[in-house]
Amino acid sequence: MHAASTTTVFGLLLAATILGIAGTDLILPAIPTLPAALGGGPEQAQLVLAAFTAGAALGLLGFGELGARFDQRYLLGASLLSYAATSALCANSDSLEMLIAARLAQGASGAAAAVFAPGMLRRLYRDEQAVRAMGLFGSIEALTPAFAPVLGAALLPLVGWRGSFWLLVGGAVLLAILLARQHRHFPPATRPAQPGGYAALLRNGAFLELALGYAFTLAALLVVVFAAPALFAGVLAGQSIGFVTLQIVGISLFIATANASGFLVRRFGRDALLSLGTALAMLGTLLLAAYAMAGGTSALMVTLMFLLLNAGLGLRGPVGFHAAMVAANGDDARASAIVVIAMLGATSLGTALVAPFIERGLLAPAVGALVLAVLALWLTVRSVRRSGA
Repeated sequence: MHAASTTTVFGLLLAATILGIAGTDLILPAIPTLPAALGGGPEQAQLVLAAFTAGAALGLLGFGELGARFDQRYLLGASLLSYAATSALCANSDSLEMLIAARLAQGASGAAAAVFAPGMLRRLYRDEQAVRAMGLFGSIEALTPAFAPVLGAALLPLVGWRGSFWLLVGGAVLLAILLARQHRHFPPATRPAQPGGYAALLRNGAFLELALGYAFTLAALLVVVFAAPALFAGVLAGQSIGFVTLQIVGISLFIATANASGFLVRRFGRDALLSLGTALAMLGTLLLAAYAMAGGTSALMVTLMFLLLNAGLGLRGPVGFHAAMVAANGDDARASAIVVIAMLGATSLGTALVAPFIERGLLAPAVGALVLAVLALWLTVRSVRRSGA
């Protein structure tokens, strides 16, 4: 394939994935204003976020199954058009109940890109190039949670809460048109080498170790990120380093290490990079937990330890996701769905378990992240042993 065409496909897949993520982050600043605009209370307004996440989980499973049976290029286009339609339904909602129901459908309809993109990237590039491409893909994707809320907050006083949904409508329609024009350049899906659907993947030990190792490492980082606003408003308040600084330096280091992973895997091998990245992430959570037990309250120290988590994920993320896709024996769509759902589930469970203790300080999120990171390291060790057997 021509280099320009490959770049175009990469860009369209990235844009479609970012658009799906923006369904949460772009809307986030408007959540507190919804009860006044549509009635209801703050608890119902939070369900606007929860409904999208629940819908996304259903969509991941659904598109994973559909992608193994039908042409993923057409499914991606259909997903974008249905995402536009459900986003318009959200924008036209006249009650919180209607908006919550529309958000469930919106989350489900926008999940296709997250399911199809990893497999398409793997087919678009050779193995080493695919790891590099996944690193670049993930590093740009990581900017969405940082910048989408800023854009949403800027739109709110100008066009109200409905404006963010109309922006999603326009973006989805535009991407669907561009996808149709570039359809022939997208790589067609391969059929799974081993039939059996999700059940076969869940019996595939090599895949599960790689998939859950990736999911738990990312979940460990997100448990800390989701706790950080409360921590910086509480025990870490009043210091020169704040939550925004934590995010900026963390994302910057993740981008640097993720983009270096393609070179490093060629230089040192898959297993070495998986082991190093997972161990670094675990070390970061271990130091955070030890520091919290010692009563530490320095935002600078917390940020430095958090950087180890970001570096570890950047090093092992692209190669780990790529290796999981390879272990799935061509069943890329279902495999991607399982990886993302495992990450969402682990993050949600970890966040929910530490939430009652968050006002007490750093210890609960640090221990929660440590448990996830230890599980990730255990799974990675098993995976490395399996590949060397």
